[in-house]
Amino acid sequence: MRRRDFLKVIGGAAATWPVAAHAQQPNQRRVGILTALDDAETKIRIAPLLQELERLGWVDGRNIRIDLRAAGGDTDTLRKYGQEMIASTPDVVVGFGTGPTDYFVRATRTVPIVFTIVTDPLGAGFVNNLARPGANATGFMLFEYSLSGKWLELLKQLAPDLKRVAVVRDPILGSGIGQFAVIQAVAPSLGLEITAVNVRDRNEMTQTIAAFAGSPNGGLIVTAGPLSAVNREFIVGLADRHKLPAIYFERFFATGGGLISYGPNFDDQVREAAHYVDRVLKGEKPGNLPVQTPTKYQLVINLKAAKAAGLVVPRPLLERADEIIE
Repeated sequence: MRRRDFLKVIGGAAATWPVAAHAQQPNQRRVGILTALDDAETKIRIAPLLQELERLGWVDGRNIRIDLRAAGGDTDTLRKYGQEMIASTPDVVVGFGTGPTDYFVRATRTVPIVFTIVTDPLGAGFVNNLARPGANATGFMLFEYSLSGKWLELLKQLAPDLKRVAVVRDPILGSGIGQFAVIQAVAPSLGLEITAVNVRDRNEMTQTIAAFAGSPNGGLIVTAGPLSAVNREFIVGLADRHKLPAIYFERFFATGGGLISYGPNFDDQVREAAHYVDRVLKGEKPGNLPVQTPTKYQLVINLKAAKAAGLVVPRPLLERADEIIE
């Protein structure tokens, strides 16, 4: 989806942004924004960045020119857009997620990069140091790996009889390996055994989860990663079909029918990314801006999903919830 169609869709969230393409004006700064997906949740997520940029005084068509592209989940399209965007030599680019950021980092060591919703920028090689990134990229981490252990604890609170947990993760990504390692480390203290589920193959996921659900007292954790997001409806459907209590890393799983989610508030993080873009446009170097971690996490519980799974959500969890879906 190209910029014109994309901005039409999110126009309700950023109503003052023009939807028609316009020519480059003198003294306009150029900002590229790239995301792997173009579904409804992704469009909603990008809106705070556009709104905050405008609040900071950067108005598309006046003093900046926004090139906003969404690859629709297609890897080749994502690579193509990333290369085209860097070739146009913008003043700064924004990578929404690990995939877009990876293509930017591979394509340039000179164009400033601000990333957001990236799980492990250090492990992925996007930066050399979190406090002082040192190159041309900086931004905002999805969360610290220690959060992964919290998913296990919350799932155990939700389903006290839990004995086994299947963990959906990407074994190719360093972030997938890191999250899984933390879950494995925490599991013995809760008396739980762990089974790995490969998110890269839907048939394998279907077979592994079906076999896992054949024994009682099982649950599901879905770790963060691009493929988890792409396959979220499919994964939520598997958990529902097998009546597995499941916890997810992102709110849109719970709003999409999943049982419970615990993760960062993305709106806050995306707004802060706009501030980094502002600082870069005003002359600061990304390498001098520290990579930041979330300061706020949200617990979302879907009571309809709980009822369908035959679960009664403990009152302490309900009292802690930031959002309850009924």
